[in-house]
Formats: sequence, structure tokens, C-alpha cells
Amino acid sequence: MLGKDFFDRKHEITVLRDLALARNHVLISGQRRMGKTSLIRELSRQLETEGWVTFFMDVEGASSPEDFVSNAARTIHSARPIASRFLNTVRHFITENVDELSAGQFSLKLRENLDPGNWKRHGDEIFKSCSALDCPVVFAIDELPMFLTLMRRNDGDGRRVAEFLSWLRHLVQELGSAMPVLFLSGSIGLAPLVRRLNLTDRINYLHPFRVGPWSEEICIQFFNKMATEYNLELERDSPKTAFALLGLGIPQHVQSFFARLREFATKNSIVKVTSDHVKTVYETELLGPSGQIDLVHYESRLKEALDDDSFTLAMEILAETAVERQFTAEGRHTLERIYSKLLADCAGQITDVLEILVHDGYLTQEGTKFVFASNLLCDWWHARFRDHYVSLAKRNQ
Repeated sequence: MLGKDFFDRKHEITVLRDLALARNHVLISGQRRMGKTSLIRELSRQLETEGWVTFFMDVEGASSPEDFVSNAARTIHSARPIASRFLNTVRHFITENVDELSAGQFSLKLRENLDPGNWKRHGDEIFKSCSALDCPVVFAIDELPMFLTLMRRNDGDGRRVAEFLSWLRHLVQELGSAMPVLFLSGSIGLAPLVRRLNLTDRINYLHPFRVGPWSEEICIQFFNKMATEYNLELERDSPKTAFALLGLGIPQHVQSFFARLREFATKNSIVKVTSDHVKTVYETELLGPSGQIDLVHYESRLKEALDDDSFTLAMEILAETAVERQFTAEGRHTLERIYSKLLADCAGQITDVLEILVHDGYLTQEGTKFVFASNLLCDWWHARFRDHYVSLAKRNQ
């Protein structure tokens, strides 16, 4: 939702705008479905009204630096002054006029001629072409952590990840204030990845910015605003009940809850939505078969972010936490004992997985135990495993 339909996030927009004006490069983190992409797009829309040029690039499908550079070329294609300037540096293999090429053709022709020996040079030229404009530029790059994770997995080590991050940091240092302002984000965390690879120094120029959930007050405001727009009457406590069931104001979950509640009211000719109706929709819709589609998304994104061994440990931890409502220190020791003969440095892998699960918003730590941050996620996972999961305590007997 952009423009007049963009809900809340006024504080976040203000802070990010100030960071952009101060020429800070920003690493935006936050768990899935928190609205990071919508936030960036709304900020870009507002900056464009102030004379900025903004670009948004999704690199989720990229698996090499050459892919990244060709995607960047596709992104700048619509900005003719930048695309034409860049085209002058690659005339030896792109001879057509930029106006005669679609964005896909522009990117494809470049990609055919990129290799490990020249991607940095052409990547430099793209960002230098952006910096030559006489107006400020924002270059937002979404799913950068996923791109780096896939590259590392394909390579079997982190050498190209280190090379890419070193290149980007050097480019920022070389261009200084002329460098387009970078907004880097993704549905998995970049910080845990670079820590595992001992590359934290490669991103120390980035200003960290965490996007959190909506408060209970904002969630209630959203429900009431949507109800007014759709002529849906809510019992006074219905929005509060919805928030209590969710347990955490993840914007996409709040929006989905209202949409399903509205559909339920329409199908059943309900005049006023009560708290009991809210509970029914939560149990039959959000936790029902259609709601499981969202859970599949969470599982698939986690599998993409982790190798097979780490994903197995993550699923064990999430199942234990959902069924037992906590993952304790005792459970951690049992899990380590069970898998220590199968996995090298099992204790270290469990530590890494827990860091990722906390960083990406699945779990939160309370003293020595871990619990789900969101009731909805906990209930999803509980429904997934309750009938066949054997707790770690029973496996320890």
C-alpha cells in the first residue's frame, strides 16, 4: 500500500528520509511480512516528489556477481541519461541505441559478455553513471542476503561473497558522497551470514535499521479504518481480540486477518463482527488449510537460507518450541546429544541456527529459553507437528 493507502510507519519514513539526506547507506532488517519492501517503495515515492531519482532492484534470483551487474543494468534502463552514459562504456558489445532495446534485452546483452574478470569494472560504471546525475539517487537492493546465501551455497565456500562485499564497500569508499544512497534489505538477515563468514568488516559502513511490528494501538486503528472503508461494523473489543490472538502485529498478518474476517462476514451475512466471530475466523481460516499456505512460505524461505543440516536443526527447534511452547536449555543439550554423531560442531550449528531464528523473527529469547515471538506462527507450527512430534524430553528418557 503506497501513498494515501500506506498505513502507519511515519516514524520509520522520517528516520530513513533523514538518513538518506545525510548520505547514509542503510541495512534494513526485520522479520518476514513486516513490510520492509513497502516501506522502501513508499520512501522512494516520497523522495521522487522532492527531485530524487530512485531505483529498486530485487536480486533474489541472482546467483553470481555477473547476475547482479546485469540486473543493475536492467534496473537503470528506464533512466535514459544513466543508461545512455553506461552504454558508452560497453559499445564494443552493445552497439544498439538504448532506446531500441527493452530492459530485458539491455540486461541480456550485457550478461552474455560478463565474466569473473570484468564484472567489477562494469558494475563500477553503472554506479558511476548514477553518480554523474545532478540530482540525488537512491538505489534500493532487495533480497541481497538471499543472493549472497545462494552464491555461497553454489560455490561451497564464501570466497565470492567476500569478493562481492569487498567490491561494494570499495565502490562506496571511492565515490564517497557521489555514490547513490544504498538501501539494502531482505527476508533473511545479512548480519548473521557475514558473522558466520567472518566478514563483518565488509558491511561496517552500513547504518543498521530494524523494522519492527505494529503496536496493539496501530493494529486496532488499522482494523477500525478498514472496517469504516468497507462498511463493516465491529464490536468494540473485536480488534483487541484479533491482536491478542495474533500476539504480534506483523502487518501482513494483520491485513490478512481483516481480509478473511470481512469475507467471513460477507459469506455469513453478519451485521456486526463480534469477538467470537474473530476467534472462529482465526481457528478456521488463519489456522485452516488456506492459512497453511503462509506457513509453507515461512518454511521454504528458511530452507533457502540454510543448508540441509542447519534446516533440519531449525525444524527440530521450531517443532519443539511450538509443541512444548518453549525451547529450553535442557532441550538444547538433548538436541546436541542426538545430532552430535551426525553433524560436525553440532553445538556451534545449533547456536548459529538459534541466532538466525531470533534475528529473522521466528523466536525470541526469554532468559535461558526460547519462545515464538508470534502466537500465529507458534499455532501454525503446532498444527503442523502436534500429531506426530516426539518431544526432546521423551527422546531423552
